[in-house]
Amino acid sequence: MNAYLHRSDSRGHVKMGWLESKHSFSFGSWYDPKHMGISALRVINDDLIDGHQGFGQHPHDNMEILTCVLKGTITHQDSMGNHGGIAAGEWQLMSAGTGIRHSEMNQGDEQVHLLQIWVIPNVRDAEPTYQQIQLDPREHPNQWHLICGPNDNAPMHIRQNAEVKTAVLEKGKTLDVQATQHINYLHVVSGSIQVAEHTVHAGDAIAFVDPAQIEALDDAQVIWFDLAENIQ
Repeated sequence: MNAYLHRSDSRGHVKMGWLESKHSFSFGSWYDPKHMGISALRVINDDLIDGHQGFGQHPHDNMEILTCVLKGTITHQDSMGNHGGIAAGEWQLMSAGTGIRHSEMNQGDEQVHLLQIWVIPNVRDAEPTYQQIQLDPREHPNQWHLICGPNDNAPMHIRQNAEVKTAVLEKGKTLDVQATQHINYLHVVSGSIQVAEHTVHAGDAIAFVDPAQIEALDDAQVIWFDLAENIQ
């Protein structure tokens, strides 16, 4: 199988006091021209945020910003009037559109672990929106769970021809992967999986076009980005 492997140790690693982050693609002070995103997927930041710290008010526009909390609770507040916690097993999607300001703060004592994912929208300068769902794949393992997509059947609507799904796979279990758009990009959150001849570990990612089956080498969580060939 032809595939592009993006190993964890090729990610950018940034440690700034209360924040430790690993960047799959160029972000902030870390720049690598070989890792600028894939299709409309622009950012996957794997963040550890110390207690009573976080990101103060700052602006975004024309970006779809998806947050997946893996451990702890992050407190969100934005200029649209949304204010509340996003706990482990919950997902937040902000369509920044014409512009928003927001903060993400860890108000607890324990470290928060989250993924922040940016997708370039296919509509510019739209009205900003906020969506949040509870969907913990550990509760129903060994199946794909749709997080967001462009169609009305998706739990959250994203402004791009892309779908984001997640699954927790128990050791030895398998799932099929076949893009409805063009490109499969699998990011392994935890554990290890086998994709054809490729072994993909936590923090790694693999991109491929042809249909494939993945097998969990041990208990694993995977996020699947079903992406168009070109940004639209």
